[in-house]
Amino acid sequence: MSRPENQAIVRAGFIPLVDCAVLVVAREKGFAADHGIDLHLSKEVSWANIRDRINVGALDVAHMLAGMPIAQSLGINHIKIPMIAPMALGIGGNAITLSHALHHELEGTGEDLQAPLSAAHALRKVVEKRRYEGKEPLSFGQVFPFSCHNYQLRYWMAAAGVDPDRDVRLVVIPPPFMVKSLEAGQVDGFCVGEPWNTLAVDQGVGVILTQTSAFWPFGPEKVLGLQEAWADANPGTLHALLQALDQAARWADEVSNHSELAQILARAEYLDVAADVVLTALKGDLKFYGGGAGRADCPHALWLYAQMVRWGQTPLSRGAEQVACRTYRPDLLASALGGELGGGPGENLPPLDGTAFDASDVPGYIAALNIKK
Repeated sequence: MSRPENQAIVRAGFIPLVDCAVLVVAREKGFAADHGIDLHLSKEVSWANIRDRINVGALDVAHMLAGMPIAQSLGINHIKIPMIAPMALGIGGNAITLSHALHHELEGTGEDLQAPLSAAHALRKVVEKRRYEGKEPLSFGQVFPFSCHNYQLRYWMAAAGVDPDRDVRLVVIPPPFMVKSLEAGQVDGFCVGEPWNTLAVDQGVGVILTQTSAFWPFGPEKVLGLQEAWADANPGTLHALLQALDQAARWADEVSNHSELAQILARAEYLDVAADVVLTALKGDLKFYGGGAGRADCPHALWLYAQMVRWGQTPLSRGAEQVACRTYRPDLLASALGGELGGGPGENLPPLDGTAFDASDVPGYIAALNIKK
């Protein structure tokens, strides 16, 4: 394939997770180069590192948790910098994994662990029993305060009456350290993206209780995050990058390419995990293109903002709601793709907790949750 002589350098950060695939494929399969982008990938150790390096301009764009650009634009617990997310990098890929000991305790409750809500009720029974016996609260790992993992774990627990702030301990652990933390007994379970759930099973360390897509299947998991100022200063480069990433997402979503993709992601500079573990993870619920997986739309941003409000990370305000919505920019992706975004995301399942989310009425959703407390 021919390569343009004058390429724009774009520095992109990523965390070693299977859903960094779109960025990796864009570089490794030449899609970025074909669009005049010299894509430099930087493997980062934690989401805080991603945030900080974007903030100071050491990275131009990044593989980001879906809630990170919103929290940064609102200045929640950190520097306030306007961010945007013009596309999603995938949906699915998260799971709740437990130690064998905790899974055995849940089995002893008699609840159906195949159903997410029943499994959450099993956890409530174990939590109550441990409290009665004077034992320490269970500990669960999640990857960042503004991650879908945090919100999905909380949502799942709260649906069965487990208060994630009082009944258990939630601790932040970078994704690559989750399995070791579970093996060492530092946590009793975790919610993380692939391949770390599959690796826990492969190493005999844990049991996957449920994929979070079983109760929230169509929310974006990771997005392409960047400073709004960078987008304004480099519109042509961003336009070309989005075209390249769209092509990469299509390639990565093809099952026929998964063996090759697993081999690429397994390399030390990316996940540094055995290719067969990566391939097993790719056979799960993760999507890079189909099902609207590339769309980062306002309703997605507002659900994440609503979770930030629900769990006390930020107060409810109309102004903040508008900022959250403006952070997600599907118009930029549509422009790069000639107005074609493909099919929209599917409908999410009926809510576990009985409170449906309405993006047009965030205050009503919060009020309904508060009434149930």
